[in-house]
Amino acid sequence: MNFASPAEEMRYLERTLEYHSRLYYELDSPEIEDEEYDALFRRLVDLEALHPELASPNSPTQRVGGKVSEKFEKVRHTVPMDSFGDIFSEAEIYEFCDRIKKEYPAADFVVEHKFDGLSVSLEYENGLLVRGLTRGDGVFGEDVTENIRTIKTVPLKLKREVGRLIVRGEVYMPRKVFAKLNEKREENGERTFANPRNAAAGSLRQLDSGIAASRGLQIFIFNLQYCSEGMPERHSGSFELLESLGFTVSPFRALCKDAAEVAKAVAGIGISRPELAYDTDGAVIKVDQLALRERLGSTAAAPRWAIAYKFPAEIVETKLRDIEIQVGRTGVLTPRAALDPVRLAGSTVAYATLHNADFIAERDIRIGDTVRLRKAGDVIPEIISVVAEKRPADAKPFVMPSVCPSCGEPAVREEGEAATRCVNPLCPSQLCRSIIHFVSRPAMNIDNLGESVVQQFIENGLISSAADIYYLDKDRIAALDRMGDKSAENIINAVEHSKQAGLERLLCALGIRHIGEKAAQTLARRFGNIDALAAATEEQLCDTEDIGAESAASVVRYFANPKSRELIRRLKEAGVSVESAEKQIGDSLAGKTVVVTGTLPTLKRAEAEALIRAHGGSAAGSVSKKTSLVLAGAEAGSKLTKARELGIKIIDENEFLAMINGEKS
Repeated sequence: MNFASPAEEMRYLERTLEYHSRLYYELDSPEIEDEEYDALFRRLVDLEALHPELASPNSPTQRVGGKVSEKFEKVRHTVPMDSFGDIFSEAEIYEFCDRIKKEYPAADFVVEHKFDGLSVSLEYENGLLVRGLTRGDGVFGEDVTENIRTIKTVPLKLKREVGRLIVRGEVYMPRKVFAKLNEKREENGERTFANPRNAAAGSLRQLDSGIAASRGLQIFIFNLQYCSEGMPERHSGSFELLESLGFTVSPFRALCKDAAEVAKAVAGIGISRPELAYDTDGAVIKVDQLALRERLGSTAAAPRWAIAYKFPAEIVETKLRDIEIQVGRTGVLTPRAALDPVRLAGSTVAYATLHNADFIAERDIRIGDTVRLRKAGDVIPEIISVVAEKRPADAKPFVMPSVCPSCGEPAVREEGEAATRCVNPLCPSQLCRSIIHFVSRPAMNIDNLGESVVQQFIENGLISSAADIYYLDKDRIAALDRMGDKSAENIINAVEHSKQAGLERLLCALGIRHIGEKAAQTLARRFGNIDALAAATEEQLCDTEDIGAESAASVVRYFANPKSRELIRRLKEAGVSVESAEKQIGDSLAGKTVVVTGTLPTLKRAEAEALIRAHGGSAAGSVSKKTSLVLAGAEAGSKLTKARELGIKIIDENEFLAMINGEKS
């Protein structure tokens, strides 16, 4: 497709990405593959870097996050966000409905899911999202706009312009996303979230919006708070307007005439709960007519026109037959309870997570015990207690193994940590997941080596460590099922290309505990090559910016392990670069955070940011109080304005080049 200008192509890409994002996240019916979507997204990112003055504040690229806030500002809600009173029985449903019908016989009711997430309000002006607030105390909420922008089901721009609009919704974490997040945290020895609501709330209140963006949050809009075009007569009639503007609205709504119909609708929600993709811990019952809501008013604590019915948590008892050990990618040994199968929250449960040795000790869980079981957020089975009076005389206390059950190497628990780990980087149980991480995009970025291919190579004896990837034989690959010469050639070429990825990616790929992408880049710039890094002491590592004591100790432990040293030796022999692709060549910007904005006379933005890092500085994407300098070029936009407001020093390209060359500006 040919475009008359970069602006035309950027608007086209924005529309196309939003369209496919809606198909994927809201309708679960994608039309293109992830790779095609990613290619369109990267093209838009590149165009915005080349033409920052043309970038839209509502671009899909704004959803990736990255802005770090020092704190959340408290803002008064334009429309107070009341909380609802709770009821717990069918009799209370009748009592609530009959009280209202007695006073207003024409009253109708709407029954909706009570989402178990975090309530927020979204404010739009002239069709554009301008603010997202948490509920807070109902009068004041916290401004989490940057994190709200990362939620793909939040429209940044409405489908048509409305002067002023305020809606209320619930930010939630889908059950599958929650399960994957906890699985990853458990593998890393991190504390898991108790339920999807806690995970959603914790994610939305992250000071770093990049973390919020990575958590897969979604939103349902369930109330129209204010509309400058006028409010509908009925709550049920507002959903058509909300959907027409691009909102993902509450998916279940039952319009009821009386208490009997309300009770039936609530019971139906209870039956359907286990099959839902998200958590609902009850039902909300609301008067439908907005005029009647005004007449009914509110008490000091809650509105009289709505009530929340809470479902009781389902708890069952079963027998714990054994405690098994699973070994994750990072070597964490995770105990798992093998149970007598029991029906719970719509499914048969035969296993439950036990997290770590402390969890077992705190609850005094023993093999042979009868235990009480529930599903955390109706998703993950967990043991909440032991039925002490049913404990058999031969109940066996559990002792965490001192050796890895997979490879027989030592399993250690470091002081101050809950997790026990296998320290063998070549442990078979860690192999598949560690290699998948090794070849992933943030690491060595080796195309054509997906999970199924890696598993196939392991099963057929082609690889037994990450280093084996660089000794793969084309003919042996081609002989495998569903491969052939062309596939084998593509894999070999991708592997060869990855050899020049540089120390930054290699360090990330090695999976050293506490060393992610950012820390890997920092260490690579600081030490230049892997031999210098391997020889570094904890003190030297701690002297490196953003490297703490835990990360330093983890790096030293990794390189002290003979198996790690052997892995590095084989990677070197295969021709994998162990030199930094971006060496630090000066320290004139040491300790400074620099933001690049606008079009520079000779340097591209990526080149300028590379020079910032090469001279000891940190290149940031947004302006904040922590910003030291703003390097501004032609047609700089909002970043330059904000820098002036905060009194941050602004320099041009000549001053920047003089600074890094050691001259006085």
